[in-house]
Amino acid sequence: MDAMNSSFTSSAQLAQSGQAEHVINSEKPIFIRPPTTDDGWGIYELVRACPPLDVNSPYAYLLLATQFRDRCAVATDEEGEIVGFVSGYVKVNASDTFFLWQVAVGEKARGTGLARRLVEAVLKRPQQAEIRHLETTITPDNEASWGLFKRLASRWQAPLNSREYFSEEQLGGEHNPEHLVRIGPFDPARI
Repeated sequence: MDAMNSSFTSSAQLAQSGQAEHVINSEKPIFIRPPTTDDGWGIYELVRACPPLDVNSPYAYLLLATQFRDRCAVATDEEGEIVGFVSGYVKVNASDTFFLWQVAVGEKARGTGLARRLVEAVLKRPQQAEIRHLETTITPDNEASWGLFKRLASRWQAPLNSREYFSEEQLGGEHNPEHLVRIGPFDPARI
């Protein structure tokens, strides 16, 4: 079965075929895997339902699900509904740094540690073997993202640093400032 072109109707089938990278064991299993073309709209809908995340176009999520699929992951429930998403890229000028663009966890999966599991699933892939730093930008009022990064730094026993990166003025005066947050260096074996 070609995962890029197949319809994603059964997460259980993906788990059995080995195409799901991780299965989170709970009463209601959650499957983590690379996204496919069929996931673009579902990712868009998930991010729209997760304020204060900035919503990109459906086209952008289709590009992430295809052109950047090795750097992204989706989490689905047993019915195939997308309940989590993470996207990022390896920085061109710092090949040991993964920049985390977005993490979204839907209402159904909140409080399960899914955001951490999504990030770690992507960082454990062979394509990220050289990664020693994780970066993102976070607005001062995004408590969920600050909490995630603090938990990751603690879990990985790595330093966490932050500084203002984009001011409110640079963002057009209609967006809170963004702080650049960096974890690392970390030992990949701790992930």
